[in-house]
Amino acid sequence: MFEVCYWYREFRIRAMTPQIPLPVFDLVIFGGTGDLALRKLLPALFHRFIEGQLPAGSRVCGIARDRIDDAEWRERVRAALARASDPVDAQTLERFLAVLAYRALDVDGTAGWEDLAQWLHSGDGGRVRVFYLATSPTLFAGACDGLRTRGLIEADSRVVIEKPIGRDLDSARAINEVIGRAFEERNTFRIDHYLGKETVQNLIVLRFANALLEPLWRAEHIDHVQITVAETIGVEQRGAYYDNAGASRDMLQNHLLQLLCLVAMEPPATFDADAIRDEKLKVLNALTPIDAHNAAQHTVRGQYREGVPASAATRAYADEVGKAHTRTETFVALKAEVRNWRWAGVPFYLRTGKRLPERVSEIVIAFRQVPHSIFNGDAGALVPNKLVVRVQPDEGIKLWLMIKYPGPGGLRLRRVPLDMSFASTFGVRQPEAYERLLLDVVRGNPMLFMRRDEVEAAWRWLDPILAAWERDEAPPKSYPSGSWGPNASIALIERDGRTWHEDAA
Repeated sequence: MFEVCYWYREFRIRAMTPQIPLPVFDLVIFGGTGDLALRKLLPALFHRFIEGQLPAGSRVCGIARDRIDDAEWRERVRAALARASDPVDAQTLERFLAVLAYRALDVDGTAGWEDLAQWLHSGDGGRVRVFYLATSPTLFAGACDGLRTRGLIEADSRVVIEKPIGRDLDSARAINEVIGRAFEERNTFRIDHYLGKETVQNLIVLRFANALLEPLWRAEHIDHVQITVAETIGVEQRGAYYDNAGASRDMLQNHLLQLLCLVAMEPPATFDADAIRDEKLKVLNALTPIDAHNAAQHTVRGQYREGVPASAATRAYADEVGKAHTRTETFVALKAEVRNWRWAGVPFYLRTGKRLPERVSEIVIAFRQVPHSIFNGDAGALVPNKLVVRVQPDEGIKLWLMIKYPGPGGLRLRRVPLDMSFASTFGVRQPEAYERLLLDVVRGNPMLFMRRDEVEAAWRWLDPILAAWERDEAPPKSYPSGSWGPNASIALIERDGRTWHEDAA
């Protein structure tokens, strides 16, 4: 019975979702035994395989230093898929595992490169080659130089790199130079997986495919914008990386600024990758500078401490990373402004953090109050409209409006949401971001990827903030695990007469 229901569901998904053909491809994953590959990339490919989107003859090769063979890597992948995917019939799983291969390779040495070359040359001609660098940025140069000097990069080969790209503007430029020696910009795909989420893409459609909203999308009608990316987890197994990055490099420089760009950008002339990225770049270049002169007024950084009640799940950040003293921020809130005619005077409040009470990523467009109320005071307060775009979880869009409460006994006002959930509206499984992004790389569609000048513009704005924090002798403000961050983050928005959005508000 389960298999009948499962395959009926999959049939409905395939029937309702238009399929854009893919070319046959070889995907080489550097870091094939790592967390990103096993937890995100391979499950994403498996879901696309189930839905019939991987062309026959396509192959996937994992690359790492581990001295294992094809069979052992496939068993690791099998275990990872069991954790990440719904149950499927054994035959489908075995067919997917059969497209996988593994080659042990030392990126900074010579061992293994000949084996990789033989594997690539064993495929039929005309296939797209994709090299995914799911590794530390310290290995990017070795991987790119190794591929280039051994002639493994063809004219249409593509490279994929993960954020954060560098830890400041200088290191980002150095990484981009390394990548640029081997791959042309048109074949370089810098992933920010938030851009692959269904609701983020729908933000573009919501703005530019509906005459209702775009005329209101400006300072005359919008009071402020809030962007929140909150996590309930701590650093888990990423302590070494995170203590060197912090919330600003891990989330603000990429995820939050990209969401801000999509909210604030001007309408592009066409639905073309570079047209959209040109408009996002203009937003980044228009951000009001924050530096040592105003960082204290416009930014808050925090670090979580032990929660109440104390438990292993609410340990202090310093305990999790094994350091008695660390100034790494696990929470950031800031007030940004876009200096152009559309947004002059509209604050953008951004916040992100770990060990917060709820896992939620959302964009809140808070409209201005109506200029005059015609209703008597006993009807109730007029509350400004809000448009809430929920990125995760439960992807959807809510528009909060004022209505009359039903029934006799006088006119009473109440604010209620028009609520559109993607899951309930379309009745299909929403693909994970990596499912869409990986196939866009194969297609050569750079729409949802960051261009080099975007990355560098984001760092150019963030670097003075990081420098101001570095010069500030005060440590990040502490906040208890399970709270919404330091009290100062509440003060940041409330001293402007506003408050952070709560869904029931």
